[in-house]
Amino acid sequence: MNYLRRRLSDSSFVANLPNGYMMDLQSGPRPTPPSSTSNPASPATERRTPPSLPPQVPASGSALGSSPAPTPGGFLSSFSSVVKTAQLAQNAAAAAKASAAAAEAAKPVIRKPKILLVIDDLHTDWAKYFRGKKLNGEYDIRVEQAEFSEINLASYMNSGCMIDMQAIRGGTKVVRSFKPDFVLIRQHAYSMTPGEDFRSLVIGLQYGGVASINSLLSIYNFCSKPWVFSHMIKLYHTLGPEKFPLNEQTFYPNHTQMVTTPTFPVVVKMGHAHAGIGKIKVENELDFQDITSVVALARTYATSEPYVLSKYDIRIQKIGNNYKAYMRTSISGNWKANTGSAMLEQIAMTDRYRLWVDSCAEMFGGLDICAVKAVHGKDGNDYIIEVMDSSMPLIGEHVEEDRQLITDLVINKMCSVLLGINTPQPMCVRTAGGHRSGSGSPSQSAQGSPQRARSANTSPSQDFQPGPIPPPAATGPGSQKQPPQLNKSQSLTNTFTETLKGNATDDEAKAETIRSLRQSFASLFSD
Repeated sequence: MNYLRRRLSDSSFVANLPNGYMMDLQSGPRPTPPSSTSNPASPATERRTPPSLPPQVPASGSALGSSPAPTPGGFLSSFSSVVKTAQLAQNAAAAAKASAAAAEAAKPVIRKPKILLVIDDLHTDWAKYFRGKKLNGEYDIRVEQAEFSEINLASYMNSGCMIDMQAIRGGTKVVRSFKPDFVLIRQHAYSMTPGEDFRSLVIGLQYGGVASINSLLSIYNFCSKPWVFSHMIKLYHTLGPEKFPLNEQTFYPNHTQMVTTPTFPVVVKMGHAHAGIGKIKVENELDFQDITSVVALARTYATSEPYVLSKYDIRIQKIGNNYKAYMRTSISGNWKANTGSAMLEQIAMTDRYRLWVDSCAEMFGGLDICAVKAVHGKDGNDYIIEVMDSSMPLIGEHVEEDRQLITDLVINKMCSVLLGINTPQPMCVRTAGGHRSGSGSPSQSAQGSPQRARSANTSPSQDFQPGPIPPPAATGPGSQKQPPQLNKSQSLTNTFTETLKGNATDDEAKAETIRSLRQSFASLFSD
């Protein structure tokens, strides 16, 4: 290195270097670009001017000037252009997607309607009650109505249940096939009457996984009245005879066990039947043996229960969360209150009645629609005799309201089962005056005598007055005097006079009094 420095300081050495070359202390001699004009500098000039350092040659040995040097900021400008182009393309794609989504949203969404199969007779047009109603505001409800005898089906493990319906409508034969999404059952699925055993259809609906009201499990269980009564016996032992006064009953699997019965008269019920069919009142031992032979011919089971000398029948019905209580008094004098002429009156819903129907509604996983039937005896006691399911007939002055309640109940259940949307039903109780009230209802006496019904120690004039039965006479400043006892003719005269003197503006009170008068006249023929 010192040698090179000494040589460079020698002007004669520098002057003798070939033209166009210069010496670099670090890298040795490198070629310099030739000048456009030949102007050899003098040694003195070269010594005064410091040598310029050309750019270093790449290690690969590529020739200089093979690629032009980039201008300042050129790479950043190119990258920015690429980013802007990509962003514009992305924005255009997003705008196209939003436009397609808006066009899709503008199209009306056509949803396949849900098919509701209603199994009922033709006296009620259920399509009228579901017309214009939707499930969650999205799905229309298509109602197919038929009786059990008009349908057939086939069920598959993976594809569900297919219904074949053949019915006569307006003199024209209607044939349709469809797959139901839900079923409302308003007919008995089984009766011992020939041709009325439809239990196989219930099995087919269950096999196809079709949801229903009431549940198919409960419908099948209700195909045997003694089987249902056996579950009522469990309630009797759980709640006790005071809260759940179930009438005593004896079951005979066949006629050979029908030897005798402890008391007479008794009511013998043969097999599984409805509407009073197969029920016989037996007065003595001889008649009981005659009925035994009839049961032998029928080849069925039978039950017997003590005959209750009744004042009136009681029916407490439950549709969802709606409760109603009715009293039925026979006018024709038939021991079957549902046979011949009878007078029907709505009575106050009580906590006692509510306990009856709520307890029975827990059977078989839950009953959405049910009713409890009882008899109020002349001894002042109540006797529960039967519970009915969703096939129960609708009675009274509020049949249309009850059908609407069933409609709402079905829609709520369909939303829950088919869409997974649960809509709670409001608690609703209709009182004897026709007004709805909440869950708090007036309590009754231990015997459960309904308001406006004849009790064991009241005269007909007190029987059907609006409001609670007056309490017994008591002493003290706040005591209330007991009205005097009147015979039937006096009570009818007083009731008629009170009707004429009533306030003309109080229409509801007048209507109540007229109903009381009607009931009082009925009492002349009931005792």
